[in-house]
Amino acid sequence: MSPGKVLQPAVKMKVDELFLCWLSQPATQLTLKDCLRRIKNEEKTEIGNADSGNSKNERFTNNSNSKQCILGDTRLPLMSLSPPKLSTALPLATPSSSRNISNVRATRRSSGTKVVQTKKEETLPPWHSQNIPTFYFPRGCPKEKVNIDAVIAKIERTFSEFPNERATLEDMGKVAKACECPLYWKGPLFYCAGGERTGYVSVHKFVAMWRKILQTCYDDAAKFVHLLMNPGCNYLVQEDFIPFLQDVVNSHPGLSFLKEASEFHSRYITTVIQRIFYTVNRSWSGKITCNELRKSNFLQNVALLEEEADINQLTEYFSYEHFYVIYCKFWELDTDHDLYIDRKDLARHNDHAISNRMIERIFSGAVTRGRKAQKDGKISYADFVWFLISEEDKKTPTSIEYWFRCMDLDGDGALSMYELEYFYEEQCQKLDNMAIEPLPFEDCLCQMLDLVKPQHEGKITLHDLKRCKLTNVFFDTFFNIEKYLDHEQKDQFSMLRDGEGESQEVSDWEKYAAEEYDILVAEEAASDQWNDGYEAELNPVDHQKANVLKYQMEKRPFFEMPSHLADVDLDEYDYEEDFE
Repeated sequence: MSPGKVLQPAVKMKVDELFLCWLSQPATQLTLKDCLRRIKNEEKTEIGNADSGNSKNERFTNNSNSKQCILGDTRLPLMSLSPPKLSTALPLATPSSSRNISNVRATRRSSGTKVVQTKKEETLPPWHSQNIPTFYFPRGCPKEKVNIDAVIAKIERTFSEFPNERATLEDMGKVAKACECPLYWKGPLFYCAGGERTGYVSVHKFVAMWRKILQTCYDDAAKFVHLLMNPGCNYLVQEDFIPFLQDVVNSHPGLSFLKEASEFHSRYITTVIQRIFYTVNRSWSGKITCNELRKSNFLQNVALLEEEADINQLTEYFSYEHFYVIYCKFWELDTDHDLYIDRKDLARHNDHAISNRMIERIFSGAVTRGRKAQKDGKISYADFVWFLISEEDKKTPTSIEYWFRCMDLDGDGALSMYELEYFYEEQCQKLDNMAIEPLPFEDCLCQMLDLVKPQHEGKITLHDLKRCKLTNVFFDTFFNIEKYLDHEQKDQFSMLRDGEGESQEVSDWEKYAAEEYDILVAEEAASDQWNDGYEAELNPVDHQKANVLKYQMEKRPFFEMPSHLADVDLDEYDYEEDFE
């Protein structure tokens, strides 16, 4: 590498990623803390004899090179963090050809008896990079040696039970168990082996596919991503989940009633996909990586699908009751039923509780994917799923990030006093219209600062809000008038005490969904009773109109899905675009 040349951006990003990965290891953290404590207490640290190459250890005080001392105990020198490949691609010295050319030019410029002396390069001692334990496992940490041949033999015995050793989608449950996978991996296993083209999977093709996965993927997250992802990718986008979820809809006993209502399949699938990305995709990139999947509890919920016959018990992703609540709330706002809602439609949510300034921020593109919100002033059902969950549970990391993005007008990563006052002004206007004297902004600001306790004076960061236990009170104060008034009727200490005493198993969203579902069921029952009692009093023309309207409401498709493997564009999302 020529003098002055720096690492290319892609290489530097990878080096930084590896360094942060190493730095986040628990063993590294403990060692660094211990070494820093020794330095602070003016103790002596030792460099292991593996680094020095001698039997006698060299000792350094805290006045010597602290970096070398810190890394000596762990035998992890800082310069050797880069993989060995980088050392060959990025040599420390200039190429020999360039040195020879400079020497020739220097010789030509020399005169008579003047001798040109070339500076000999000092050889650097080896950094013993082989002593660094492997810490980066993008496809999972390899466990004890797996007997792949034994697993393959078990799979072959399972296939021998099928005609011509070919498994259909209905047979893949047994194959999934032979692979030691949860039952509902059967769909991804079938499609990854090419079963969608012929309607069956041969033993030879499946064995070749599964052997490759066992040799390259070492945990469930890596295997699941490999089964669902498109060729050449190492992440999952929203369309990748459609075949898997369609198989769940078709085969789970808790969703058997949906078999006769195929037009609702895509609506349910869309809801589940949005909930998956809402919880798992912590980077907001629209692409779920192995690491994100590994850190989430999604695969544990997939395994519970086999054990739990009642789909409504799986409240984090798959609950049909939660889907019913979300969809009904959207249907109430979508008066023209064009599958999109505009600003006026969303403003009617919860009897105009959300401020207009916050509605404008939602449609500004701060928390929506694609350009339709900014271009046409409309958001889709998928966007509404994120809005409703965030609105009803403002304590989760994603919901805090959702509303923080909306309130951060200038996008500087902090909420200034001006931004807080901007949203509070409309709250004051609403209180005046209700004949309620609003609290002056200065007093309100003092309360909110006492509530959040920001680390830096004059601004509130995302980290400050995630540390706060009453973020719902903070957000509702600035853009939800109904919930703000509810909080004002309660004592702050009692709210904090209730929040700490509540069971962590029941979230605010789960409580809201359960209450709303009971209300919707009661309203539906009352509506059916009213129709049974008074439908006969309608004249024939009105009776016919009512039947046509009812038929259109029931049969109108929400999302068209030609097949479970079709290239479905969920709500015209542009998945390649990340959030700005």
